[in-house]
Amino acid sequence: MKKVVAVFMTLAFMFGFAALAAASDNPLVDGEKAFHKEISGLIPADKLKTIDDLYKKWEEVIAGKSKAILLDVRTHPEFDAFHVEGSSHIHAGHMYTIPKKIKDAEAEIWVFCRTDHRAKYVGGFLYKYGYKNVYVVVKDAQGVDGGIVGWVKKGFPVVNYFFGYADKNGVHYSQPPLKERNCDNYIREFESQRGETCGK
Repeated sequence: MKKVVAVFMTLAFMFGFAALAAASDNPLVDGEKAFHKEISGLIPADKLKTIDDLYKKWEEVIAGKSKAILLDVRTHPEFDAFHVEGSSHIHAGHMYTIPKKIKDAEAEIWVFCRTDHRAKYVGGFLYKYGYKNVYVVVKDAQGVDGGIVGWVKKGFPVVNYFFGYADKNGVHYSQPPLKERNCDNYIREFESQRGETCGK
């Protein structure tokens, strides 16, 4: 009986502690939200763009009409699973490395992540670093998510090192490794990261 009471009390304590940690009045969560709002506020309103804007820019980049850097700031596993062809990649947690990779403060940089939370952080920090031409992909007025979630919902194409291309019409397998277009213009966080094979 003592064991049952001890287990019950332990579980009650654990659930109670978890509930306190998840409570909406958690000062740490509130602090993160306030800081996110502050850092996002550094992004000029005219630099907040939608998935449709990103798609138009991507078409220009792939066609060689724009040197814009399409910067995916998701994690490495997220990026490796699939990504926008020709996009650059630096994990949001390593945004401090961006000035070593992109040395021109006037470079046109389009930042996106899975939805838009991390992209807003990175975009705000890039303005703080001194970049002048940073666009951040966010949710649109109709509620379509920014980032790769909105991209896929729209049926826009993604690529994977192993399977090739996928879009609203299905998977279009190509023999690995995938040879991406725009590879002369993209940036990868580290050498020999997947997706480095260029198509000529």
